[in-house]
Amino acid sequence: MLTFARINRNIRSIKRYRYILGILIKYGFGHVVEQLNIDYYLELGRRIVTLGTASKNVDRFSQAERLRLAMEELGPTFVKLGQILSTRPDVIPREFIEEFRKLQDEVPAVPVSELREQVRRELGMDFDEIFAEFDSEPIAAASIAQVHRARLKSGEEVAVKIRRPGIVETVETDLDIMAGLAFLVERHLPGGELYDPTGLVKEFRRTIYREMDFAREGHTVDRFRVNFEEDPTVYVPQVFWDFTGETVLTLEYVEGIKVSDLEYLNEQGCDLPTIARRGADSFLKQVLIHGLFHGDPHPGNFFILPDNVICLLDYGMVGRLDEPLKYRLVDLLSAILQRDVDRIISLMLYSGDISDETDLKSLRRDLSEFIDDYYETPLGELNVGRLLMEFVDLMNAYRIKFPSDLMLLAKALVTMEGIGRQLDPEFNMIEHLRPFMEKLIRERLSPGNVSKEVLGVLQSYGSLFKTLPRDMKEFINRVNRNKFKIDLEHRGLEKLMNDLDKASNRLSFSMLIGSLIVGSSLIIQSDKGPQLFGFPVLGIFGYTIAGFLGLWLAFAILRSGRL
Repeated sequence: MLTFARINRNIRSIKRYRYILGILIKYGFGHVVEQLNIDYYLELGRRIVTLGTASKNVDRFSQAERLRLAMEELGPTFVKLGQILSTRPDVIPREFIEEFRKLQDEVPAVPVSELREQVRRELGMDFDEIFAEFDSEPIAAASIAQVHRARLKSGEEVAVKIRRPGIVETVETDLDIMAGLAFLVERHLPGGELYDPTGLVKEFRRTIYREMDFAREGHTVDRFRVNFEEDPTVYVPQVFWDFTGETVLTLEYVEGIKVSDLEYLNEQGCDLPTIARRGADSFLKQVLIHGLFHGDPHPGNFFILPDNVICLLDYGMVGRLDEPLKYRLVDLLSAILQRDVDRIISLMLYSGDISDETDLKSLRRDLSEFIDDYYETPLGELNVGRLLMEFVDLMNAYRIKFPSDLMLLAKALVTMEGIGRQLDPEFNMIEHLRPFMEKLIRERLSPGNVSKEVLGVLQSYGSLFKTLPRDMKEFINRVNRNKFKIDLEHRGLEKLMNDLDKASNRLSFSMLIGSLIVGSSLIIQSDKGPQLFGFPVLGIFGYTIAGFLGLWLAFAILRSGRL
């Protein structure tokens, strides 16, 4: 059973539960709410799950559209969850991916008077001590923060990102509720455990807390600045640390042209093919050299400065690839481009992506068909982003999951390739990708790297042989002392147990009602005690209680639809 700690029952959470479930019902997901058995876990659950009915207008929308509309109405936490899920084609179907990409989190701006107090609490200084000028109208206003242009007392033009007051409490409440709902999805929805909703909520919790910590984002900006300090084609804004903290981020203000404004770029004499080439090279450096890449390089975050210099903004969403993951990505791309099905399957088996339940024969057949679709396409005409997304779709059909950073990379790569082709119709991502892949392969096969890997393997085996005798001795001792235990987890029996629990409760209730009726009848027959209308008061009282409880039980059975 869901424990008290798993579902927070304070007044704010209960009200929020009611609101969330009411919105889900409004957009036609009442059947899902019923399947979750909310009433079994929450007090006043019957009142919660019967809030209203589905809106009559929702029938004209698809299921994905209805879920997007519900998320937008539920507010910032759910909008952010949808935006994160839009990067996970290995978790949700394609139609939901496309719909969640439309999620908007633009909200009315917070008055500057409220932001003044937020800045004072964070930095220990008043506005007037920091800023010579501060525009009251924000450059951007989203659900978690808003950005204002300002000028410091020292004269620098800056962009100030300030977290909305009270947003942390809202997010924490919603995350508690999401964790509870994810737990119920795993227990009650058929196949719910395949999508690991509890794991997704944990991952989302980590992501959104990182995004709300602006000091962490400032350190990320500094890492990008160090990574590209010797590259004159990329510019990263400066962080003003004296005026930066967990809730406030002060960056150098950068004037530039959006990469999507092709007409103005041409008017300013920019070289579009050069911009496309530099954008691809800078992104591939982030991924395959530095292992830290911008996770949301859409045109609003992609500015062009004089001399075709590239500047990326908003480093709240970034992805990370360690050395093993980089090599794994290169091996997988190489196998796809070489159309080597057996090697693809071998790589996924080695990395543990394929489970014992996967139908390898069908997977090999579908991979062969996938590769055949691209067999006649010249490498110069391949769309790498689309190829990767279609490959992920195929893996999703077999419930094969990839690390979340790889999914974020696939989405960012699609965006970057799309921008490159807009700037230059002859743009070819393969030409830019090939040298980086070749360099990584050479590094991997270099004597130093090979000797390092061999040494690591020998050390692992050395540790194993060192601890093996002790572990074997402990195992034998436990067996001899009858202390050896095996924990078994039963899956799929929770619904049966809940149904048995409900049935036994109803049976006990029925026996109680029957006992009241029999006892009251005996009292009536004895004709003793205080009288009312010529009948014993205690007998009438017993009949009344039995009748009330009987009607209650009948209503509950009829409402459940299980006569």
